[in-house]
Amino acid sequence: MPPKAKSAGGGKARAPAKRKLAEEFPPGEVLTDTGKKAWKLGAPIGQGGFGLIYLADENSTKPVGSDARYVIKVEPSESGPLFSELKFYMRAAKPELIHNWMKSHKLKSLGVPKYWGSGLHEKGGRKYRFMVIDRLGTDLQKKFEECGKRFPRKLVLQLGLRLLDTLEYIHEHEYVHADIKASNLMLSNSNPNQVYLVDYGLAYRYCPEGVLKEYKEDPKRCHDGTIEFTSIDAHKGATPSRRGDLEILGYCLVQWLCGRLPWEDKLQDANYVGVSKMKSRDNLSEFMKKCFPSQDKPDELQRFMEEVWTLEYKDRPPYDKMRSILQAGLQALAAQGDGKLEFGAANGTAPPKKVTKRKQKAVVEEVEDDVDEEESPPKKKRVTKKKEVNGVKKAPRKSPKPKKALPKSTEMATQTTPGLARNTRGRVKKTAA
Repeated sequence: MPPKAKSAGGGKARAPAKRKLAEEFPPGEVLTDTGKKAWKLGAPIGQGGFGLIYLADENSTKPVGSDARYVIKVEPSESGPLFSELKFYMRAAKPELIHNWMKSHKLKSLGVPKYWGSGLHEKGGRKYRFMVIDRLGTDLQKKFEECGKRFPRKLVLQLGLRLLDTLEYIHEHEYVHADIKASNLMLSNSNPNQVYLVDYGLAYRYCPEGVLKEYKEDPKRCHDGTIEFTSIDAHKGATPSRRGDLEILGYCLVQWLCGRLPWEDKLQDANYVGVSKMKSRDNLSEFMKKCFPSQDKPDELQRFMEEVWTLEYKDRPPYDKMRSILQAGLQALAAQGDGKLEFGAANGTAPPKKVTKRKQKAVVEEVEDDVDEEESPPKKKRVTKKKEVNGVKKAPRKSPKPKKALPKSTEMATQTTPGLARNTRGRVKKTAA
């Protein structure tokens, strides 16, 4: 069963105590995959959940450098997360499959990391499972925070178009992703204009051998995924579907453009979030007003979500129609999909940071102290001698310090790892390469 829902802004995931984390291998360790190809490990660049991620390259006499083209994820063979991802990569991410799809659909890039091999490795009497994929760069959550949690409209539409291409490929290979979000999107390590969808720990084979799964709600599965983005189907405990992926993508596009979704204040209440999404589905115009109260509502995003809500559980999404909706948005901006992803704060400025109730209370108390101090008689303010209590000298209460500007709200620094990184329970937290 997939890990339970968790907010994208949650703390570091921890593995259950009864399972041990992977041992760290020294640089130069050689692993041989099932195809008898040898791979050499470099420095570890990611850790969390059950496994480690290493820089890697084809085995040779040279050490693995910082410019390595691949990464290898290693975890104890008895752990489950990598095994789940491995099934997706072996079925849908082989280089020849991706190459043929790109050629037949006339695509310059496709946002699925390539699978290069996997196998078992034994050391110290313990077995480890490993997988080799492309090395990637930073993730979009880090970029989102650097941009003040607002992406320019052109960039949002471009990302939407790239992800429609990626999701169509995944769906046509019998899988849905079920956990689309900025922290699971990574830029290429060599080309900053290419973006990849990673972390297939929740990927679900919705159509094995061409047979569609039936809709069925399971209370034990309620709210699976990342709580602020997961689909209404997931809130109800139904298995992931293609329409669910498109719904999740829609929430991401809206958040990237407006800064936050209406239910983000109560992410600890999964039922509240699920009900809020259902209300938004039933009154899409009101949802868009909440997201864009002081700016023009992006017509293309409303039309995109309207298209999502027409889909039945088993329906194949109209990918071309949905692409045309986003392309119309680019045309309205007099912008073309030129292939360049230009990151920067929307309108050149970052939105104001949210002030929590605790901070608001602190401000009120500080202001009250200032008022009391101003209204007090002068003789009460000029306390210079220390008082004595029970024979012990005690320093007088200090006057309140001048009011300072509010500190900026602390945001979790989203770290990056090249591919396969995860940040829900038992999932690898991303660290910089």
